[in-house]
Amino acid sequence: MTGRETMMARLRKVAGYTQESFVRAFVGEAARLGLNASISVRQLRRWERETPPPLPHPGQQAVLEVMFGLPLADMGFDVPVHQVTVSAPISGPEDVKRRAFVADTGALAVCALVPARPRLSVGAADTARLRARLDGLYRTDHMVGSVPAGVEARRIETEVVGALGTASYTGRIGRELHTMLAELHGHRAWYGYDGGHMEAGRAACMEALAVAQLVDDPLLQISVLETLVLLAIKAGRTWEAASAVESAHRLANRVGAGHTVHLVIALRDANVAIHSGDLSGARRALSRAVHHQGRVDGDSDVPSWARFVGPFEVDYATADMYLRAERPERALPFLRAAVRGIGSGLARNSASYRIKLASVLLATGEVDEACAEMTTVLDACESISSPRLLGKIGQFQHAIGRFDSVQAHECRDRIRGTVQKGRT
Repeated sequence: MTGRETMMARLRKVAGYTQESFVRAFVGEAARLGLNASISVRQLRRWERETPPPLPHPGQQAVLEVMFGLPLADMGFDVPVHQVTVSAPISGPEDVKRRAFVADTGALAVCALVPARPRLSVGAADTARLRARLDGLYRTDHMVGSVPAGVEARRIETEVVGALGTASYTGRIGRELHTMLAELHGHRAWYGYDGGHMEAGRAACMEALAVAQLVDDPLLQISVLETLVLLAIKAGRTWEAASAVESAHRLANRVGAGHTVHLVIALRDANVAIHSGDLSGARRALSRAVHHQGRVDGDSDVPSWARFVGPFEVDYATADMYLRAERPERALPFLRAAVRGIGSGLARNSASYRIKLASVLLATGEVDEACAEMTTVLDACESISSPRLLGKIGQFQHAIGRFDSVQAHECRDRIRGTVQKGRT
């Protein structure tokens, strides 16, 4: 046939397929139906060129009818009576001898041939732009806190959800968009933890895990689980935190994750053990952390969510273990090492570490040094917006109220101004 487009060609184009992509989609649909059916581009071209086109075999017919939502006869094929698909309720009393079709074929034929409204196309350049902004959330959070990071995260999420719902894209682009959505849910989980909104954070964790499982990304699942550990501990769900650690271990072993990922998991394991008072378990987890820390230089590809970790995290967790054992004097050298070792790119965590150091110094009677550390924190906090950090400062403010010295009074007054400013 020449000069006139066949029904098969029109259906394929309206559905948005090239000949090559249609062949791939056909194979995928056959697999979903459990049918051993395939076609080649050459065969598709014959179906689109010849009038009438060569008759598909029954397996091919079933796939074609599912893909287009039309009986084979409405696609331009000359179908023998015994292969004709009829339209009838599949649960009706009639004894339909031939395979029934589920809807009104005339209406489907009209709908299938109405061109779809043009959709915005999302390509690799668009996802690269979104990816750069998404990766930038880590720096924003680490440097200026979760509040401004959360604002930017909501903007990015709006764009990603909009693209998923209204744009056209390839399967690879769609998977990247879904992956970014899972990461954004993971960010919201952390912001919930940092802001004290534990249930909202946990709900975001569940959303992130669901999407990460759909895109089959084990490393992304681990990143969400490590946040879930913190949320579960804060909410008193120690059993949930322990289960999240075990799930992270299984996933990391399954995919052969590097030492950096295993280091993060070991630290979360230590968090659970310390919280539950299992100091023997905490020592084991910290020993594993030291083992992995000594081997992270061999990692060739570290996920962005794991790049914050380092020796200072191990020192900080070790200090927590000694504090849980009510040995603050043993915790001090580890806290000092953590404060010295943390990088300048982690301003929020650095401030948090110094607050812990100041609190322990205060508990051991080193009031002047505690006030000096807190002054450093307050200088940094002018550019950091983090509810959790503000809460820790408030706790120190309460603790220092028990001391009557010039330094203590000056520090308390400075804290009062910072806390009031942070809450406005």
